[in-house]
Amino acid sequence: MIEIKSPGELEAMRAAGIVVARALGNVQAAVKAGVSTAELDEIAEQTIRDAGAVPSFKGYHGFPASICASVNEQIVHGIPAPTQVLADGDIISVDCGAILDDWHGDSAMTFAVGEFSAADADLSAATRASMEAGIAATVAGAKLYDVSHAIETATRAAAEAHGRSYGIVREYGGHGIGSSMHMDPFLPNYGKPGRGPRLRPGMAIAIEPMLTLGTEETLELEDGWTVVTTDGSRAAHWEHTVAITEDGPWVLTAPEAS
Repeated sequence: MIEIKSPGELEAMRAAGIVVARALGNVQAAVKAGVSTAELDEIAEQTIRDAGAVPSFKGYHGFPASICASVNEQIVHGIPAPTQVLADGDIISVDCGAILDDWHGDSAMTFAVGEFSAADADLSAATRASMEAGIAATVAGAKLYDVSHAIETATRAAAEAHGRSYGIVREYGGHGIGSSMHMDPFLPNYGKPGRGPRLRPGMAIAIEPMLTLGTEETLELEDGWTVVTTDGSRAAHWEHTVAITEDGPWVLTAPEAS
């Protein structure tokens, strides 16, 4: 069963999503050479708690931090540490979740430490464009794999436009979200259209492509969390929590309008 939320419950999710967006904005402002991923984690947690929310990652199946901080070849689930200090030329994907009044928000962004290299800039842009294509396809009446297909198609188009080959990470993908962080359905970042459950107003899905500059193959490190590319190629991760409404997709983790 896929959870259907009322309009009021989606509004509550939006409130949680705004907290996540603020946390990521504060983390982005702090990303620079010499800063540790543990310091970024502290910033995110303080932002979340100052809003009266709770970090949804901390303690989740034993995860020890409030963000996932994945640097360079780390794809997802990187554990922040005081010994992991950012350097110019690094890229970092930060995944963040918050619970407010029992409703969840979940979002991720990829940042440059200093300036993006051309390859890293293309990689992040391709990942973000793939996410945005998935968001655009998240409409009432569509099938779940229409979203998957949109993500894959945008990835292929970006690869052709950039003259690069991007690996689509297959073991990890998007998911339902609402009263829990991870719910049905699982959303692959590739697939044929016209398959899967039909999308209905009130559903909410975290859309999160992860692309690499090389292989699609992944390896989980001995810490039981951090996932890396097997060939050492760099990875990017972009994510938004999106609600299906009668009026189209509603990005619940978008930053507040200025």
